Amino acid sequence: MTAAEQWQQRVSDLLAGVHSSTGDPVDAGARLVVFDPGGEEVFRTALARHHRFADDDQTVWIRPLIGGHDTQDGYLFNLGVARRRSLRWESVDIVEYGVEMDLATGQKARIEPADGVELEELTRWDDFTNRLTLEEEESLRRLDADSWHGRYA
Repeated sequence: MTAAEQWQQRVSDLLAGVHSSTGDPVDAGARLVVFDPGGEEVFRTALARHHRFADDDQTVWIRPLIGGHDTQDGYLFNLGVARRRSLRWESVDIVEYGVEMDLATGQKARIEPADGVELEELTRWDDFTNRLTLEEEESLRRLDADSWHGRYA
């Protein structure tokens, strides 16, 4: 397996929850942590379980889980806010628990196992996606659109 295949597999495994201590992948998942050039953490959130590596070999598309809130109908996500984002990197390294990327912006991003509040948010996302039709879920999984015009926008 090439170095690129190794880190891509690590990202895929993290997002899928392969690292679950219970053996059930829904008990695990991934989060994104971003650091500014000085090393200060500037962003942290859970990640949806889907992703897409772009053909340019320098970009991965992910879905940070933001925009969720409690409603009378349960915990819902605004899919216009929880939209796809790209990470364009200059270099990538496998680290002890995840993958670190030196981004083209000068920031550093780490995809690592989620725990605490990020894992709770991922659990809410998993529950939320049970409300979606197969077509809606597939549309989200493709990560090929910058906006959402369906339900939950």
